[in-house]
Amino acid sequence: MERSVECTIRLAREDDAAAISAVILRALRETNSKDYTDEIIERVGRSFSREAVLQLIGTRTVFVAVIGSRVVGTASLDGSVVRTVFVAPDVQARGIGRLLMAEIERTACARNIPSLTVPASVTAETFYARLGFNAVRDSYYGDERTIIMERVLDDPS
Repeated sequence: MERSVECTIRLAREDDAAAISAVILRALRETNSKDYTDEIIERVGRSFSREAVLQLIGTRTVFVAVIGSRVVGTASLDGSVVRTVFVAPDVQARGIGRLLMAEIERTACARNIPSLTVPASVTAETFYARLGFNAVRDSYYGDERTIIMERVLDDPS
């Protein structure tokens, strides 16, 4: 049974970078490690240092999910590609990822983006499928498998 939680979604600020990095690294190590080797987790983790996240905030539309004053999740939109969707392990399966994705979709629709693509981890494939994304193809970066998934957005007209 999913317990929903009082959660606010807002645009990330530069001073959120350390907290976003911490959420991503915890989720990688505690959740994604079931589906990926330690080497892959460490390699991916190096891409999400505080400094790297700070750069992403400057180049993508980055959202955070906040409970109280704690950043518990993040998702970003890079053109029509959904990237870096992570929720802290202790609050997963409470609807936070769904709230983040709803904000991504609203933003995409406002920008007249017709469809979204997400390079889903093996870990997150069923999450995206439940949100209406369809697997298009597998993609490999060395031995790291991701599933490229797409969803056509509803035409608001």
